[in-house]
Amino acid sequence: MTTSQELHDRIAGSNLATRFLANLERNGSVEVVRWKAADGSWQSWTLQDLADLTAHLVTGLASLGVGKGDTVVLMLRNRPEFHALDLAALFLGATPVSIYNSSAPEQIEYLVNDCNAKVAVVEDDGFLERFLKVRESLPSLEQIVLIEPSETAGDAVVPYSDLATMEPADLRSVADTADLDDIATIIYTSGTTGPPKGVMLSHSNVAWTLESVGQSMREQTTIGDFAGKKHVSYLPMAHIFERLLGHYSLLDFATQVTCCPETSELTAYTGEVRPTVFIGVPRVWEKLYAGVNAAVGADPEKAQSFNDAVEAALPIVEKMTRGTATQEEIDTWNFLDQVAFSTVRGLIGLDEAEICITGAAPLPAEILAWFRAIGVPLTEGYGMSETTAVLTWANDPKPGCVGRAATGVELKIADDGEVLCRGGNNFAGYLGKPEQTAETIDEDGWLHTGDIGELDDDGYLKIVDRKKELIITAGGKNISPANLEAELKMIPLVGQACVVGEQRPFVAALVVLDPDAATAWA
Repeated sequence: MTTSQELHDRIAGSNLATRFLANLERNGSVEVVRWKAADGSWQSWTLQDLADLTAHLVTGLASLGVGKGDTVVLMLRNRPEFHALDLAALFLGATPVSIYNSSAPEQIEYLVNDCNAKVAVVEDDGFLERFLKVRESLPSLEQIVLIEPSETAGDAVVPYSDLATMEPADLRSVADTADLDDIATIIYTSGTTGPPKGVMLSHSNVAWTLESVGQSMREQTTIGDFAGKKHVSYLPMAHIFERLLGHYSLLDFATQVTCCPETSELTAYTGEVRPTVFIGVPRVWEKLYAGVNAAVGADPEKAQSFNDAVEAALPIVEKMTRGTATQEEIDTWNFLDQVAFSTVRGLIGLDEAEICITGAAPLPAEILAWFRAIGVPLTEGYGMSETTAVLTWANDPKPGCVGRAATGVELKIADDGEVLCRGGNNFAGYLGKPEQTAETIDEDGWLHTGDIGELDDDGYLKIVDRKKELIITAGGKNISPANLEAELKMIPLVGQACVVGEQRPFVAALVVLDPDAATAWA
């Protein structure tokens, strides 16, 4: 079993820039970034194209004073320029930080000042306007770079095109600027329990996690070489889930990333791209599930036949996952797949998927089992920004569990039921908050996740709930709101659910209708 130290040994003496150059030698001609132009045509870059643009941007950012230890904030949709800009900052030893596109001016002010950003890169006039509203309150910010041409910005910005056409830097001569302990990015928490905290992830955290994820997936699947494997990038790059699998994997493995700038376009993009690897938060999977069932339900007779096929497939797929299915059972599933399931997978664009992962929040076990029954290889992972997205995963999932410890990760359950973990993926600390860092990582290196969990005899982890969110009713009963919320969201008309009951004699729930399902039903 691979240890954390063995993964540390593999990455010794490297950083994300040098790992990118090693990948470039192996896969320079591989197409790694794709996007749709304004006229609807597909455009693409090879890994060499990405390196060439990055070389120009290294010079461009350096001309703005960006160097080792500086911070560059990025506020843009999922588009190709992000990958080159982020990478250029890494070559300079700087720290690129993504800001959620939904951020209001006051949130931008807090984040830019918290990370002491020197340069900001924004996509268009709309994002720029939010920065300019608080420009006088951003003392560290020296320059704003604007990607889209503007007729109104004037001297307030530096055009991105100026940076992208400067004399290219020699990437090899600057690749060693950063050390493994330098900060590769800062992921800001949601701030639901106070101001957002900046989770500092080092080059070591990211490189170690890439080694861990790569080994876990190669050992548990037939995916083999990741070069050219297709991924649709649609989650915000401010989210560690997308940043790891939709950006760092490209830099290290030469996966092919298709940029989807709007979540509303995901279904169309998935249908065209036919991704090999597909990730989604539970809401994405819930909407896919609801959409299929709504479409099938339009014809009651076909709906009954399809649902009967799913019911027959559920126990067979569970046996296939465990390797205990008979040939007769496998033949039965293959028949059901031929007459029903393959068509559905094609309609949702997941007929070529080899790895599908849900994470970031609980997914009802019934939905995970349903997708696997129809041949979508959906698995559940568990992690946090503080663990570089990864803690557990298994390609042979148990519904209701979130997999086993990832390669190199140690897991244990504390006396009070809290999940603790240790490994090279554990973050470098909260920016400017040493006391809160010490509360999260103890003196023995164990990270306290804040989640209550259970480990079974096979090493599978089950998350019960957030430690601080367990409800204690007036009668003294401990209740997990997450489990009840997951059950409520199994109702097709329910989009979101929030369970309450602290110190009350009964438990209640606030539910919000799913706009798509409710409209179709009404």
